[in-house]
Amino acid sequence: PVTNIKYSIAKEGFVKLAVYDILGNEIDVLMNQKQTSGKYELSWNAERFSSGVYFYKLITNGFTQTKRMLLLK
Repeated sequence: PVTNIKYSIAKEGFVKLAVYDILGNEIDVLMNQKQTSGKYELSWNAERFSSGVYFYKLITNGFTQTKRMLLLK
């Protein structure tokens, strides 16, 4: 169970992309460093997690976006 998460950064800055469970607990951090502007794609290997609803949150330069994903095994 691997999923790809695509995102783009408008300008250079610190980027954090993390995955949260349904209770809001941070369970995995996919990116936590400075990046230049551009388009990116990361893979999340959810092999060790159970089926259910998860959220991923992108935080960068005053911008935050959260999206939901469903993991089915």
